[in-house]
Amino acid sequence: MKSQVIKLTNISKLYTLHHEKPTLMERIVDGKDEDFYALKNINLSIAQGERIGLIGENGSGKTTLLKIITRITSPTQGSIVTKGRIVSLIDLNAGFHPDLTGIQNIFINGMVLGMRKKEILSKLERIIDFADISKFIDIPIYTYSEGMKLRLGFSVAIHTDPDIIILDEGLSVGDFEFQTKCQRYFNDYFKSGKTLIVCLHVLDFIKNNCDRVLIMKDGSIIADGPISLIDKYETHKI
Repeated sequence: MKSQVIKLTNISKLYTLHHEKPTLMERIVDGKDEDFYALKNINLSIAQGERIGLIGENGSGKTTLLKIITRITSPTQGSIVTKGRIVSLIDLNAGFHPDLTGIQNIFINGMVLGMRKKEILSKLERIIDFADISKFIDIPIYTYSEGMKLRLGFSVAIHTDPDIIILDEGLSVGDFEFQTKCQRYFNDYFKSGKTLIVCLHVLDFIKNNCDRVLIMKDGSIIADGPISLIDKYETHKI
């Protein structure tokens, strides 16, 4: 039996929505703040090597769930236990400094993701080659296109040798050749028995690469099972 690498117990995430009022006094007296549960009592276990597809309508809670797993945000209640290095591909260029060069940003992002300077140096050429931006690596990031920044962010992240990858629309970066390169990387990643959680609107990727699907609605997981559940989802039977 494979060991659990992620376990969520009774996870909920509550936000308070502040509805605007004409004046502060009216808000104090008549304030109609509204509680909104982005997640409601989520219980989830993921074993090492599982490849999870996370689907559901916009606003169903998918991104909130991923942010809690990656500890970008904290749950209002419940507990989370994770094992191994988790790398999030949710916002690939969030940590870049626009005035620094590509190579400087590789070192900053790599260290933020847990790599030591020596490790980054040993992987530097591979990171640059995978991102395919060698001609621009010594110029400031603000001169890069969005696609170039996303490719660089993706390349840095995957070279941290993660045990768990959280992917949110990450395969939409770059052209067809780069996407093909990403698919080859994931094929090798799967063979190593590591874990993937992917949230994509491109359901073909989930069908071809995942072995389990979670379907979310209104902050809850309403279905959890084999990839064949996607067919029911697409025909509105779930």
